[in-house]
Amino acid sequence: MSGAAAGADQKGLMDATYALHRHFYDFTRKFYLLGRDRLIRELAPPPGGTVLEVGCGTARNLIVAAKRWPNARFFGFDISEAMLDTAGKSVAKQGLSDRISLAQGDAGKFDVNRLFGVEKVDRVFMSYTLSMIPPWVEAIELGAAALAPGGELHIVDFGQYERLPAFAKKLHFKSLNDFHVYPRRELPAVLKRVAEEQGLALEFTPLLRGYTWAAVLRKA
Repeated sequence: MSGAAAGADQKGLMDATYALHRHFYDFTRKFYLLGRDRLIRELAPPPGGTVLEVGCGTARNLIVAAKRWPNARFFGFDISEAMLDTAGKSVAKQGLSDRISLAQGDAGKFDVNRLFGVEKVDRVFMSYTLSMIPPWVEAIELGAAALAPGGELHIVDFGQYERLPAFAKKLHFKSLNDFHVYPRRELPAVLKRVAEEQGLALEFTPLLRGYTWAAVLRKA
């Protein structure tokens, strides 16, 4: 299957999955997408800096981050038109359209300059995005490559329940798979490789007994 066809299939899947669910997505996700606000607190973009969210969904994270860091400019993209429709309305309702720009894009082949007209960004973040997209490795590579000097790529996603009961992992992963969400067991190894290839410092932190994995890639 060509890259264009795969992207079209993923877009169609996400639109179909969230056409209705997007209207109560944020309410339900707050109970188990843990670590998102920790990531936002740690972004700390420089004054006047730029922040990109890969897979912005309903823009919930962008809105929280824009309020937390009022001196930064925010960008977000998603492959789903349905999600972007909700995102645009939410951003406008919060009066943040002048600080948050949205676009449709594929995480596996995005170009921040083509999408938003900026060469590099100071912060990139991916919040429970990698477990939802097939080109998750490419997304990490592109996110790291989009960093300006001194930039950081922040990631939070499902871990592998390393210190939690096996039955809990089995039940939760089954429910996640029903919504086309697949926690990435290989994430630590991929992050290590990308860090070595792109000359980045890696910080990897399991949270909540392995329920959540958090990571930061830093560019010198």
